[in-house]
Amino acid sequence: MSLPFQIEWIRDAIDILVVAFLFYRLLILVRGTRSFQMFFGLITLVALAVLAEWLRLSTLNWLIDNLRTVWLIAFIIIFQPELRKALGQITESRLFNRLVQVGEFGYVAEVQSAAERMSRKGLGALVVIERNVGLKDFVETGTKVEATVSAELIETVFTPPSPLHDGAVILQGNQLVAAGCILPLSANPDLEKRLGMRHRAAVGLTEVTDAVVLVVSEESREISIAEAGGLERDLDMGDLKSRLSALLMAKRRKGKGRGRREVAEAKGTH
Repeated sequence: MSLPFQIEWIRDAIDILVVAFLFYRLLILVRGTRSFQMFFGLITLVALAVLAEWLRLSTLNWLIDNLRTVWLIAFIIIFQPELRKALGQITESRLFNRLVQVGEFGYVAEVQSAAERMSRKGLGALVVIERNVGLKDFVETGTKVEATVSAELIETVFTPPSPLHDGAVILQGNQLVAAGCILPLSANPDLEKRLGMRHRAAVGLTEVTDAVVLVVSEESREISIAEAGGLERDLDMGDLKSRLSALLMAKRRKGKGRGRREVAEAKGTH
């Protein structure tokens, strides 16, 4: 068997497997929906086109070729909900996020938008962003939500009379895992006396974990960021997103570097 023939055979096999996988995934998506019967109608049309090509039925081939564009438009219209769901699953997958790094810090834009809107409305807020140190103990003090982060969701949580508006929300990646969480207050005597409970809770958490905490003041409408026991106050709206992204990226690189060092040290001890 010649090499070119082997390559062609492998290419054809990959082509068939990819098409079969796509049809299988589409079947899973439409199962139990009104589009299920239409899906089998589509398969029938495809099989008919293959048969017409194989038997060289010229008239049927001409009809199928001329209706191909119409089929494509009809397919998109009929299966729009399923296609949207499939695209959503692809973009939320770990593989996709690793390849294009979409969504890894994409939620920062949602946090920024929520902070700006709450600042304009005078809504107080505490938004905790988990980094390398887990926050399970603090998650358990609140109410589990486990929803995708969005500006609307964050704003809704902190809008009175929501029963969760007095606590903090905790984010793990692009997931808002809990709301109404209780944070430890800082005992640092160097903090300004006029700082409220929200700011002290934000600083307090960053003294015992590596989390980043965003604070929106109900009284002054200032937006602040607590990190490593410090507090950056009255942040400019334009700098908020870049500052958050920089803190998250810096900690991620540091965490990976520490992990590599620990592995190297472990190897050196053996």
